[in-house]
Amino acid sequence: MATSDSSLDVLTDLIKINNDRADGFEKAIKDLDGGSQDLKTVFEDYAQQSRKFSQELTAKVGQAGGDAETSNSVSGTLHRAWIDVKALFGGSDRQSILNECERGEDAIKKAYKDALAPDSGLSAEYSSLVSSQSGEIQASHDKIKALRDSQ
Repeated sequence: MATSDSSLDVLTDLIKINNDRADGFEKAIKDLDGGSQDLKTVFEDYAQQSRKFSQELTAKVGQAGGDAETSNSVSGTLHRAWIDVKALFGGSDRQSILNECERGEDAIKKAYKDALAPDSGLSAEYSSLVSSQSGEIQASHDKIKALRDSQ
């Protein structure tokens, strides 16, 4: 049962960081000016992606008899607070927002990498779902990075 408990802990951590990511993109949408509809569309897609991932992971935790924590992580809350502080000091332009979004994408990418590490405690039963989500996270990260670099 220890493996299952470890797996549930890993899945719960991924639920939290996906909630953080969705909230972060929703915050970024609010901070964008009216001329950035292209970014708003991308950010809406990624917020929805993380909500979907969170739901999939929550379902797995529930099927295993666990109780999924659906809140946000402390670090995610602090990251959104940092975005708020930057906005107060003029950091709400496209480039600044893309920089912060790319930092957020780095964090979730690392969380998935850690979850898939052999010593994470994630059982093979869940690794397929987590690996699939990780691939989509990587593609999202690459798109945000390319958008940032093209500014």
